[in-house]
Amino acid sequence: MGNTKQDTKSPNKKKEAAIRIGFFQLFRFATCRETLMMVGGSVCAFLHGSAQPLMLLVFGMLTDTFIEYDIELQELLDPRKECINNTIQWKNQSAWTDCKYIVCINILSSSTRQIQIIRKMYFRKVMRMEIGWFDCNSTGELNTRMSDDINKINDAIADQVSIFIQRFTTFVCGFAMGFVKGWKLTLVIIAASPLIGVGAALMALFVAKLTGQELQAYAKAGAVADEVLTSIRTVAAFGGELKEVERYDKNLISAQRWGIRKGLIMGFFTGYMWFIIFLCYALAFWYGSSLVVDTQEYSPGTLLQVFFGVLIAALNLGQASPCLEAFAAGRGAATIIFETIDRHSISCKQGTDWTRSKGTLSSITSPFTTHPDLKSWYCGLILDKLSVAVNSGETTAFVGPSGAGKSTAVQLIQRFYDPKEGMVTLDGHDIRGLNIQWLRSLMGVVEQEPVLFATTIAENIRYGRTGVTLDDIIHATKEANAYNFIMDLPQKFDTLVGEGGGQMSGGQKQRIAIARALVRNPRILLLDMATSALDNESEAVVQEALDKVRNGRTTISIAHRLSTIKNADVIVGYEHGRAVERGKHDELLERKGVYFTLVTLQSQGDKALNQKARQSRSSIRKRTRSQLSNLIPEAESFISQADAGKVEEQVEPAPVTRILKYNAPEWPYMLFGTIGAAVNGGVNPVYSLLFSQILATFSIPDPEAQRREINGICMFFVLVGVTSFITQMLQGYAFSKSGELLTRRLRRMGFHAMLGQEVGWFDDHRNSPGALTTRLATDASQVQGATGSQIGMIVNSLTNIGVAVIISFYFSWKLSLVILCFLPFLALSGGFQAKMLTGFAKQDKQAMEDAGRISGEALNNIRTIAGLGKEQRFVEMYEAHLEAPYQAAKQKANVYGACYGFAQCVVFMANSASYRFGGYLVRQEGLHFSLVFRVISAIVTSGTALGRASSYTPDYAKAKISAARFFQLLDRVPKIRVYSNEGDKWPDFRGNLEFIDCKFTYPTRPDIQVLNGLNVSVKPGQTLAFVGSSGCGKSTSVQLLERFYDPDQGKVIIDGHDSTQVNVSYLRSKIGIVSQEPILFDCSIGDNIKYGDNLREVSMNDIISASKKAQLHDFVMTLPEKYDTNVGSQGSQLSRGQKQRIAIARAIIRDPKILLLDEATSALDTESEKTVQEALDKAREGRTCIVIAHRLSTIQNSDIIAVMSRGFVIEQGPHDQLMALKGAYYKLVTTGAPIS
Repeated sequence: MGNTKQDTKSPNKKKEAAIRIGFFQLFRFATCRETLMMVGGSVCAFLHGSAQPLMLLVFGMLTDTFIEYDIELQELLDPRKECINNTIQWKNQSAWTDCKYIVCINILSSSTRQIQIIRKMYFRKVMRMEIGWFDCNSTGELNTRMSDDINKINDAIADQVSIFIQRFTTFVCGFAMGFVKGWKLTLVIIAASPLIGVGAALMALFVAKLTGQELQAYAKAGAVADEVLTSIRTVAAFGGELKEVERYDKNLISAQRWGIRKGLIMGFFTGYMWFIIFLCYALAFWYGSSLVVDTQEYSPGTLLQVFFGVLIAALNLGQASPCLEAFAAGRGAATIIFETIDRHSISCKQGTDWTRSKGTLSSITSPFTTHPDLKSWYCGLILDKLSVAVNSGETTAFVGPSGAGKSTAVQLIQRFYDPKEGMVTLDGHDIRGLNIQWLRSLMGVVEQEPVLFATTIAENIRYGRTGVTLDDIIHATKEANAYNFIMDLPQKFDTLVGEGGGQMSGGQKQRIAIARALVRNPRILLLDMATSALDNESEAVVQEALDKVRNGRTTISIAHRLSTIKNADVIVGYEHGRAVERGKHDELLERKGVYFTLVTLQSQGDKALNQKARQSRSSIRKRTRSQLSNLIPEAESFISQADAGKVEEQVEPAPVTRILKYNAPEWPYMLFGTIGAAVNGGVNPVYSLLFSQILATFSIPDPEAQRREINGICMFFVLVGVTSFITQMLQGYAFSKSGELLTRRLRRMGFHAMLGQEVGWFDDHRNSPGALTTRLATDASQVQGATGSQIGMIVNSLTNIGVAVIISFYFSWKLSLVILCFLPFLALSGGFQAKMLTGFAKQDKQAMEDAGRISGEALNNIRTIAGLGKEQRFVEMYEAHLEAPYQAAKQKANVYGACYGFAQCVVFMANSASYRFGGYLVRQEGLHFSLVFRVISAIVTSGTALGRASSYTPDYAKAKISAARFFQLLDRVPKIRVYSNEGDKWPDFRGNLEFIDCKFTYPTRPDIQVLNGLNVSVKPGQTLAFVGSSGCGKSTSVQLLERFYDPDQGKVIIDGHDSTQVNVSYLRSKIGIVSQEPILFDCSIGDNIKYGDNLREVSMNDIISASKKAQLHDFVMTLPEKYDTNVGSQGSQLSRGQKQRIAIARAIIRDPKILLLDEATSALDTESEKTVQEALDKAREGRTCIVIAHRLSTIQNSDIIAVMSRGFVIEQGPHDQLMALKGAYYKLVTTGAPIS
């Protein structure tokens, strides 16, 4: 079945990846008004796009005026009146400001409205889907769609449209101007541009290929990390931590190699492109000047218009391409969302309703699956020709082992699913013909883990039925035995229950849920293990409440604790999806079937626990505490968890010095990289120097001198290009080398630190394998943001600014000051825009998080909501929360438009004023006109560099936070230290074990006592067998022995030493373990067996002798590659019996003194079991052995058999002695029942 699962999934994925929505379909929810706004915005974007090329016309005229004026100055000493007139610029600029404002406000406002509609429609539709649909779409996936995917649609229909139109217009106008004004020069420039195109294409190709290789290597390393972290218990048991760190590091080395090559190639191509660009400058100016000077076809102004027109056109074409990606992403995201909106679901309004329903149910159903048109692989047979009748007014109990189909039957009654064959009837009517909302309104449901919503107690009960009065609520809570504890709370019915009811204890949540069910006044009551998660005292209270409310209602009760259903009218025993027995309590006990097995096991455990409670003095204290806990909700654990979450998120950014300290060994690379970056930074200002020098040559009267000067400058351009090529390459290589080495070092250290943590640390959901692998991948690479290439970029920008400012002040400090006056305005509008937008973004994020919380709560608890029929209520709450971000987004469009328009306006005004003042200086103070161009272009380039420098700050901040998270991991001191050499070691390890009064709770589930005072001992060479039902603490005791955990109270004594004082790696080296589902690593059979002993180099002879003992050798020799056969991921290429024998050989090879067998044969078929059992019997010889078994036949010859229940031993001794006792063990053996 596993394979079909994957097979059917993959075509699905391929299909989903396809974009099945055209670009204009994205706007299907636009009204006429929004369409008009979009058109208006697009027209303005078109006008704004044409502004830059039109500016060049003015610029050309300006240049000609300056040059003519300078020539006249030289020819005649009496200058003519100068004719600079900037009014054209002023008018244009104000019109363009308005355009930009209109673009932003129109397009952003209309897109906001459309996104609002999409969000609402999508959530509405999802809430109306049938439950089977949710089984095939995870909540996480749906939440992502509601946030990320809808945001992608927003990107595609909002400002990206205007940006694309604007840039594309600039591209068209720029080329048009080039061809109209001077087609010869345009053709020469275009002829050279394929070289840049080829360079860019090759760079993209190589970088993509190298990135692919690098990601593949990282994926391999990630796979190693994931495999190791998933199997952390196996790694810890065999002491393979350091071996795994080396294996991880090997994959990192190849990733590092690819990363360095990528840096070098990027440096090479960036250098190559700058080199070509400077050659183009040289060519264009050389050929253009010959057209100006020799043939006099062009004026100098025309030369500039053509050259810059083509340049700007090319740049804008490049900048328009990311918009196409955004459009594609938006269409991809819209495909699934729009298809969901259009999908047909079972309507809540369909069907008839009967006003008088007695509640007589019968279900004659067959294979049960989810909705047929969803995922066909979800077809595991759950119910198999189940026939059950439930009479009106009776209490019917469903019992049976887990997975027998009890809850499924209840879900069919609620019509969460429809049966594939057969039908469920209510009062003789097929429920598929009934109105769903009406049907569900007849039912009250109380589940094992009741879902409470994050609001007050009263509101939670109101969810039961609309229009409930406070008197109804009080009446329901009294019936549910909840009234007293609620009145003892400070805020009574207005007490908030916390996320998921986290502020309430289990018993309190359960009683609120019962009150919610009762307030509906249901005809049918469905109790799904309503008391199983409670302690005895709460259970008694809740049970009493349930007994009260069952009277006169049709009740179906599912229970694991059989004491709660003894007095049911009918008990139905389930097995493998069928009802195998039916009758009253006493009748079923005589049958000795499913019901009998379950009763036997439970009654023994309960009896022993009650005796123990009587013996223990602390029970009185416990009782008072639990009565107190009824008054004061158990908020402590909830609060401490919440605090822990906060501590995790709010990390103080790490100091840069500590980050650099880890990068210290690479200082020579960083030094050379910095030098390269500094030289690169100086290139832009030098360009402005050369550009203004060319303009100056046009006013030289002597043609010979003019030609010489032009040739010299063009050669200088070539020289700058060559320098740029060399330094870019140096910068790229040096920084990628230092950055990649740092990333590898950090990843290795992080992984080393993770494997050194105690096993309990991995139980925390924040440290799941997925989360840790992600943390290794992202945090380590983000730290590069504070070192490596980022330093290069910052140095580059700073030298650029420095050199530009020096040049401009050197040549004309007055003009420099005038231009600098405009910089604060630019910075101000940029800052204001950023601040306003981050302010909006924060509000948006907050409001969207609130909406997200509601959608998350709704989707996570969809069964409860559907059962209560409250889908519409949640849709309304969600839509109300969307209103605030929608209003904020409309304001944002205004602010964004105004700021953007203002920023553009300042640029035009700065140009206007600086050339005007430049003209004044030329005329009044005799400043050479070329210096005006030199100063202005130098400062403009420095301005863009300043912008670039500030854009690195977010990366830098991210890097510091990531580093801090990383250092937090490195600095954490584990409770059980694997790498430490401290602790007891002794030469003659015998394996004498003793558990003395051990009590233990798992750190992540502090409220569930797993071991409750375990006392048992085993002598060297003896075999101890643990038997008992699931969850009684058998495997936990083995984990304490391995020191995965230490007991909360009591001791584990090994050869007279307290386990907490023994050296961890020494202790684990003496223990071999074989578990029920042995975990093998994705390498050869030989390597998997070698893994048993990581302290020495294991020879082939050792492997073969261990294999022979494990009955494995003969099978391996039949394989083509023998011991070099790869076992596949998690041993997937082998059968269970083969995997089990490899695990036994792995345990034997370390020659352990203690052997732990955790249900080592339970998952095997009879034949494999025989072989494996023989191997185990051989392996046990002369060793202390602890066996956990479900099949009693496998442990009858053990020296000691310990029967466990509720976390301690209720009987212990050899097989014969326990049989003579006629206690729990005797009953299990005589009924031959399996222990679940």
